[in-house]
Amino acid sequence: MMKNCIMKIPELLAPAGEEESLAAAIAFGADAVYVGAKAFGMRAKAANFDPEGLQKAVQQCHGAGVKLYLTCNTLPRGREIDQLPAFIRDAQQAGVDALIIADLGVMMLAKRVAPDLPVHVSTQFGVVNKLTARELYHMGASRVVLARELTLEEIAEIRAETPAELGLEAFVHGAMCVSVSGRCVLSNYMANRDANRGQCAQPCRWSYALTESKRPGQYFPIYEEDGYTYILNSRDMRMIEHLDKMVAAGVDSLKIEGRAKSAYYVATVTNAYRQALDLYQKDPEHFQLPDYLLEETEKISHRPYSTGFYLGDYPGQDIIRGGYRRPWELVATVDGWKDGFLYCTGRNRFFPGETLEILRADGPPVSFTVTEIRDEEGNLLDVSRHPMAKVRIPCSTPCPAGSMLRRQCREGETE
Repeated sequence: MMKNCIMKIPELLAPAGEEESLAAAIAFGADAVYVGAKAFGMRAKAANFDPEGLQKAVQQCHGAGVKLYLTCNTLPRGREIDQLPAFIRDAQQAGVDALIIADLGVMMLAKRVAPDLPVHVSTQFGVVNKLTARELYHMGASRVVLARELTLEEIAEIRAETPAELGLEAFVHGAMCVSVSGRCVLSNYMANRDANRGQCAQPCRWSYALTESKRPGQYFPIYEEDGYTYILNSRDMRMIEHLDKMVAAGVDSLKIEGRAKSAYYVATVTNAYRQALDLYQKDPEHFQLPDYLLEETEKISHRPYSTGFYLGDYPGQDIIRGGYRRPWELVATVDGWKDGFLYCTGRNRFFPGETLEILRADGPPVSFTVTEIRDEEGNLLDVSRHPMAKVRIPCSTPCPAGSMLRRQCREGETE
């Protein structure tokens, strides 16, 4: 069933919604990143990259040996089509390594305008079988991002029956969508915001109750307990414990969701999956995830986790709540270490006496207690309270610039 599958270490593909997240993805081990421009991307609320910023991002990635893919995965309409040729040419000129496209017409236009620019077919296309994957390859696609509704067994079947040159990409971590591969009109109906053009209002995360036409104002919960329920609110995906199964199925690129997420999220998740993949590469037959790497995925904002459809189960919904759990928070980024001091830029307030963790790209997190905080002039502070303020902290553990300091949230701060 896997005649075309050569066991290899897949690419780790991280999201970047802006410059800081891009830097985090590179620093914490991504092999490739995917970004959006100011148009034609499915994360319209992310900062995204203007033409100049895109060129700079490509240079930054290529200088670190990292690839950059640009999203062009909305479903454009009418006059938007006229803007596409220039968009594609600009992407090619910027040096992006591939376009991620969801629309067949846009794909064929891209092949005419920039025939040498690789095309990756977005998960929004809904590729669920070998026939579609093969035809897309023959039409010029170099990779397909598989539908999230597939099982690993189905992915292995697709891999076995498609050209080895066709890359298969699959999501391994992050938010899931209750609709089929992201194609949804619920946001259009309820908020007049088109989810297929990057404007999703996420009504699937809202709380719902039943009403009856002759009983106005009476709300009937759909759940067994009092209150409301989030019946459409899907759990987040987490496959870090099953990377060996992803590799065995023939997946070439492991994709982390999150272009609208923070740089801290990108750093933490990318770092965890990077270390897990490196451990797998050292001993594929005996891969076992260390507890600390699983714990890393608990230290970001997230909903309850599931393995999606990959293992043949149902991903399930988080019907009790609609928001994220936020057990840890970023308090500072590290600018450098010298003579026993961490030089940092503050992000959230922290105090002397608190225990912080250092998130590093070169190993497990390291805990230490803050004995004192000083400002740039050397004055003692009773709290680091101002975002972007420069402070220094005694710390015996050297760590590179770009590392992050975090603390466990206090009671009442985790919602």
